[in-house]
Amino acid sequence: MKLIIAIIHPDKLEAVQKALVSVDVFRLTVLEVRGFGRQLGFTEVYRGTEFQVNLLKKLQLEIGVNDDFVEPTVEAIIKAGRTEPDGEIGDGKIFILPLEECVRIRTGERGMSAI
Repeated sequence: MKLIIAIIHPDKLEAVQKALVSVDVFRLTVLEVRGFGRQLGFTEVYRGTEFQVNLLKKLQLEIGVNDDFVEPTVEAIIKAGRTEPDGEIGDGKIFILPLEECVRIRTGERGMSAI
């Protein structure tokens, strides 16, 4: 089992959800997060005053999958989350971590069947 953590642009969420459903991935958790990478933020003007926005709004997706679903899930996120045609700095990242155990609270099931 693996835990896939993806950081994406908020406006890509709907497309990523559709792409995940198309590869039979129906469960995910979405968190609103802020951060910066190579783009380092941007400058904005508000009421005539210029200020630096250092932490950009992003969404973090957490998806627990069985090993057979790792590559289809990653490919779906890349396809739907990338700015076309070739992607841009800030499109996001995907982290794949080992998932030691999963427990379904309702039934007490454990392991792959709980995902």
